[in-house]
Amino acid sequence: MNPLDIFPNAHHITGGIMPIQTTAPTPLVLTVEEAAERLGVGRTLMYALVKSGDIESVTIGRLRRIPADALVTFVDSLRVANREVAA
Repeated sequence: MNPLDIFPNAHHITGGIMPIQTTAPTPLVLTVEEAAERLGVGRTLMYALVKSGDIESVTIGRLRRIPADALVTFVDSLRVANREVAA
């Protein structure tokens, strides 16, 4: 339902333009749990990938974080490895 149907004079308040909802920007670093969720794997596997060095991680103070672009790098390396096996 269009909000202007409920509040026909709302266009005077907003200047006729409905406000746009934006999503929060992607953080630069993720917790291990957040990174696991983005990859669709479990927390234990993510910790193993970090420990083995397959996925880059950084320490900020006492916290372990995964740079968001490290997930892309990891997936890209898997794709290259799969292409080499298939060839």
